[in-house]
Amino acid sequence: MNFLDKYGIKIENEELFKMALTHSSYSNEHGGTNYERLEFLGDAVLQLITSEYFYNTLDAGEGELSKIRASFVCEEALAQYSKDVGIDKQILVGNGQMKNVNDTIVADTFESVLGAIYLDKGFEVAQDYVLKVILPYVKEHHIFLGDYKSRLQEMVQTDKKSLLYKLVSEEGPSHDKIFTFEVVIDGIVYGLGSGKSKKEAEQNAARDALKKQAK
Repeated sequence: MNFLDKYGIKIENEELFKMALTHSSYSNEHGGTNYERLEFLGDAVLQLITSEYFYNTLDAGEGELSKIRASFVCEEALAQYSKDVGIDKQILVGNGQMKNVNDTIVADTFESVLGAIYLDKGFEVAQDYVLKVILPYVKEHHIFLGDYKSRLQEMVQTDKKSLLYKLVSEEGPSHDKIFTFEVVIDGIVYGLGSGKSKKEAEQNAARDALKKQAK
């Protein structure tokens, strides 16, 4: 677990952190428990830490605070944090999942590892860790949750093409669903994206389509 050394975190419960890094595809093949329960806990801890930080540092109303917080805890942001920490290189997945360790999985494990840190070391250590990871992005006013749908819409309108977002899958329990959408332009699939909400999945699909257009 040396990926946490640079944050001054010494792991006590190795099994807890192994669980935090275990995807359901791995536990289905090898037995044991996956990271989903720790992800649930880590999500709540992350919401509290970021809510308290923005409440204490910004003179803004509820709506604006919610919008700012959302931009720093969206899937795109969490996946980036996970890569910064080095969590993405530690994830255990099954053989069938090895070629598809996508940003949804990488983002989920940032939350599950945070849940493990909270249980193993307490709230103050978890808070210190989160702020060390996130604050560099906050201070540089980084934009994670870009409005890719609007940018794609503008591009498509210029060429007078039709644009459709098609729900292709909806997986997981009711409290933790993953939605996947396709972007269809003039009947051709241009992008694919997943997320914990339909809005986020559509944004990710639009981002995928824009990346392909830029190539």
